[in-house]
Amino acid sequence: MTDDEVKIRARVIELAKKYGRYGYKRITALLWEEGFIVNKKRVERIWREEGLKVPAKQPKKSRLWLNDGSCVRLKAEYKNHVWTYDFVSDQTHDGRKIKILNIVDEYSRECLISFVARRIRSIDIIFILADLFLKHGVPKHIRSDNGPEFIAKQLVKWFKTLNVQPLFIEPGSPWENGYIESFNARMRDELLNGEIFFTLIEAKVIIEMWVKHYNTKRPHSSLNYKPPAPEVLQPDLMQLAI
Repeated sequence: MTDDEVKIRARVIELAKKYGRYGYKRITALLWEEGFIVNKKRVERIWREEGLKVPAKQPKKSRLWLNDGSCVRLKAEYKNHVWTYDFVSDQTHDGRKIKILNIVDEYSRECLISFVARRIRSIDIIFILADLFLKHGVPKHIRSDNGPEFIAKQLVKWFKTLNVQPLFIEPGSPWENGYIESFNARMRDELLNGEIFFTLIEAKVIIEMWVKHYNTKRPHSSLNYKPPAPEVLQPDLMQLAI
């Protein structure tokens, strides 16, 4: 076994342990990012020889395509075209509930925020979105289910003043909001199921770290195994001034 093979094999094992729910394709993308010259077939061979387990594929879900111009038919065509949001819940070690509001840009797949609190009301959503609008711009549409926080009159009225069109999925049809459902499932599978949070602050810090990794490092299959918002090296302004 060559030195190159030993190094690659060791790194594959390390990454598989670190990202237990990643398959060999995402591990290959991470190796490429680190500068390794290796193809997917080689990584797959190492994967199988080392007895690493490939995560089971989720069963495909059929989607409901309506003929009335509803939100299912609207596909994001550019950044800030369609945002989507929903809640995911967890708890701290003492059994107290944690509520997480995840907001994703459907086009870029970037998670714009994962807001963590004990309780999140419709007025809280307005303040959260207002901050995001200042940072990213105002989207044309926001897709959600029919939860009471999302259909609240004050929120819908506020959207109208900004010319933001809310898109509500059919009740009992979560697959119509597939992007946020997929993101929440990844968060649950890769983070929440393996963490015990002792405090709300700890939950906020760890979730923020995971979201940063998701946006800047985690290979995304629909983006040709690139992350949604890869980090860009900023130029040294002092060096440029010399």
